[in-house]
Amino acid sequence: MDYVTKNKVSLSGAEILLESLINHGVDTVFGYPGGQIVNVYDKLPLYEDRLHHILVRHEQGAIHAAQGYARASHRIGAVMVTSGPGATNVVTGIADAMIDSTPVVVVAGQVGTKLLGTDAFQETDFIGLTSPISKWAYQIRRTEDIEWAVSRAFYIAGSGRPGPVVLDFTRDAQVGMAELKGTTCDFIRSYRPIPEPSEESMRIAASMINKAKKPFLVYGHGIILSEAEKELEAFLDKSNIPAGSTLLGLSALSTDNPHYKGMLGMHGNLATNTLTQRCDLLIAVGMRFDDRVTGNVSTYAKNAKIIHIDIDESEIGKIIKTDVGILGDAKHVLSRLTELIDKRESYDWQMEDIMCNAVEKHKVIDPEINPGEGYINPGEVVARVADKTEGKAIVVTDVGQNQMLAARYSRFAQSRSMITSGGLGTMGFGIPAAMGAKVAMPDRQVCLFVGDGGMQMTIQELGTIMQEGIGLKIILLNNNWLGNVRQWQELFYGERYSATRMVNPDYGKIASAYDIDYAFVEKREDLLPAIDKMLSDPTKPFILEVHVKESSLVFPMIAPGRSVDEIMLTSDESFEYGN
Repeated sequence: MDYVTKNKVSLSGAEILLESLINHGVDTVFGYPGGQIVNVYDKLPLYEDRLHHILVRHEQGAIHAAQGYARASHRIGAVMVTSGPGATNVVTGIADAMIDSTPVVVVAGQVGTKLLGTDAFQETDFIGLTSPISKWAYQIRRTEDIEWAVSRAFYIAGSGRPGPVVLDFTRDAQVGMAELKGTTCDFIRSYRPIPEPSEESMRIAASMINKAKKPFLVYGHGIILSEAEKELEAFLDKSNIPAGSTLLGLSALSTDNPHYKGMLGMHGNLATNTLTQRCDLLIAVGMRFDDRVTGNVSTYAKNAKIIHIDIDESEIGKIIKTDVGILGDAKHVLSRLTELIDKRESYDWQMEDIMCNAVEKHKVIDPEINPGEGYINPGEVVARVADKTEGKAIVVTDVGQNQMLAARYSRFAQSRSMITSGGLGTMGFGIPAAMGAKVAMPDRQVCLFVGDGGMQMTIQELGTIMQEGIGLKIILLNNNWLGNVRQWQELFYGERYSATRMVNPDYGKIASAYDIDYAFVEKREDLLPAIDKMLSDPTKPFILEVHVKESSLVFPMIAPGRSVDEIMLTSDESFEYGN
């Protein structure tokens, strides 16, 4: 295994990698073995008391599980795969992690250095593939460089604006011998992860806030990443400014927080989108003005001056012109701004804000989640699960209508309770991400909302759930359609339903095959008893399939290319799009 030279222990590169992962706080690795990483897997049994390896059923499952793990726990997810197709199968997840600022480290096996560039069996240029979609990508060719590379990888992945890092691990480095030195990294000369905010900019921003008559604050994932939840609450308590969340910012503020007015964007709350267009000052914290938030940028927040706070300089002024940009960590900036601003009790537009919420309550929320005739509305399923869990569950979603419904009708009592694929919108994200979240936080209830389309994209991970006994709860909203695309086809493409109707398998038989408890609900009176049964044992996996209204649409909706205040409340406002 190892040998001693001059009183120092030498280990193989494979062992040094595993020791380095452990030294950087890794206790769980999601992976799949193969020819060019088998040397590392050969050493894994030596570390089984310190490092738990979870065998996924597809490499895409590994990267999404690592994302869920990281998002739920504020730790860095770890992935290990082989070269060639094993490596390329994680590319989607790397891109997803990059755009959603999720810290993961991917270790991929690679052919020996003498074979690089020869089109050897299962060789791909993994560094070339992933450099544009990762924070850092590095090929380890020497055993002596492993500790340095791993320590640098974890520092880069977890610091500043987090993101994915790729290590391409050649066979030479895996089998060579070197001394274990315990190398760590907390500084890179060319890398400044946490910039120091300008005091002058913060004072100017505070003055603007104090003078504003109709201020509005919008926040995103950056609040959660910087652990600035308490600082955000303190700022809002002192300023009494209403606030809205992006999709990835959900749960940073409790749903019951009096300053919280809902989610922004294409399927966001009427109140928040209306406030955006009517405010005279927009304070954006830890968000990047994604097109699903802004709609038509030429008409976005035209009545407002813009203050943008972000840790990433490239985001400030990139999409929306900024009057004051503050480059820095949200936690620090909000704390300082709270010191600088005046305490306020009310603003000129408080009654207008109340009106917005009242309009939405009566025109949108009630018809969607309250019982009606015929099939169960998918929104009411989400609402009933939220009721039963009292907003304490970690909510994970796939992508599509299930995602928007879960975002709209879930309740959140604590932060890090909403995990979804935001920027990339990756179908198939849900099952493996929920696995990772449950592994990271075994004492919390994890509820996944998924559609029949996304369910089948990574359904093989039910095997991982079975093998590991991962007690997540899967709520399958089955409408026999690719619902989100169908909604677009109905509203904007003349009801031409091209390639969106699905013929589904018997999910009950699938659940039985994987030894997972299952219930099917089609009648409303059966819904609450089935939810109770699902939640009764948090340690056991469960699939609850609910046959929901097939033609259900998600409203409000801002049509693509339209202004944020051109909000559709019903399908009567649809139009032909793209002709």
